[in-house]
Amino acid sequence: MTVVPITSPDLDAVEVSWFSALCSDDYQFLGVPDGNLRSSWEHCSAIVKEAEAQGFRNILCPSSYQVGQDTLSFVAGCAPITENINMLAAVRCGEMQPIMLARTIATLDHMMKGRLTVNIISSDFPGEKADSSFRYQRSREVVEILKQSWTQDEINYHGQVYNFQGLTTDPARPYQKGGPMLYFGGYSPDALELCGQHCDVYLMWPEPKDQIAERMKAANEAAARHNRTLDYGLRVHVIVRDTEQEAKEYARYIASKLDDEYGQAIRERALDSGSLGVSHQSKNRDLADLDGYIEPHLWTGVGRARSGCGAALVGSTDQILSELETYQKMGIRAFILSGYPHLDECKHFGSRVLPQMKTCSLPHAYGRVPAETPMTPLGAGERK
Repeated sequence: MTVVPITSPDLDAVEVSWFSALCSDDYQFLGVPDGNLRSSWEHCSAIVKEAEAQGFRNILCPSSYQVGQDTLSFVAGCAPITENINMLAAVRCGEMQPIMLARTIATLDHMMKGRLTVNIISSDFPGEKADSSFRYQRSREVVEILKQSWTQDEINYHGQVYNFQGLTTDPARPYQKGGPMLYFGGYSPDALELCGQHCDVYLMWPEPKDQIAERMKAANEAAARHNRTLDYGLRVHVIVRDTEQEAKEYARYIASKLDDEYGQAIRERALDSGSLGVSHQSKNRDLADLDGYIEPHLWTGVGRARSGCGAALVGSTDQILSELETYQKMGIRAFILSGYPHLDECKHFGSRVLPQMKTCSLPHAYGRVPAETPMTPLGAGERK
């Protein structure tokens, strides 16, 4: 029995994703910059290709102003060098005018033949410090405009931030039926309401399992107000080795050169550093034991050198499998994993754990991806 009702209760597989470090977030030693691991096209696209080779079904491409790359440009570049893996593109709402964003997403979706998924984010823009309620209102309007563009013949929208009238949706018709799936993370009431009304997968950062269950209940209450259900995802780092001792030794190794003052500077430069979710990750570190563990296999040491997702599952192959199976029974249907360095840890997880898991692509499980090119202006439809 899952913690709450979910959209796909009969799905006996999970979407297992990896992470491409576009936001300058790859290290051999946490908090110690390494030029060989810079967020270049060469390095980050190599992570994508390795994740596909290992059998991961999706890959998160984050958005940040830190020294890195534009997310949508990167995803476009990955379209012709991949064949099977989905791309989870993080879209900071308001960064692009919504009608043009709709066209961009539709273009990418056609380029990737339905392998595009979208992570809706509402963080501040670089140089901006906006009220949380405004940011989520802006995101709500962007999502509602996207949905109009994907499902209607015209866009007619009157909001607090955006107003559009009588625009044809021909350029914005995506490859997938109803458009790409929307993944969303956020802990505030405004965030939960937006996710519950409009999104498909509610993403959470690592916390003790009883707190994960409470997050799921809060998101489900928001969805129920709109007569909807959600699926749930967990974004977490992972360190897996043949034995628990080896895994814990590696966790100590990657944190062995971290200067806490510099780690704090890394955390504070992130655009989401003041969010409610980030504060919960910080609280987890405060509550952890002397070695940084808040649960037997959940290590909070990663959060000393990054904002956002701040803990890792650490253990042997069997222990990590058991942890993931427990989350799956709770109702988790998507895992977004990463590790340091990302290429090496992709191979460790891909060789040890992934072959023992039944995986899926959620857009395919949802029936979003058509069997043939759709009858859209960018597909096989009438050219107007």
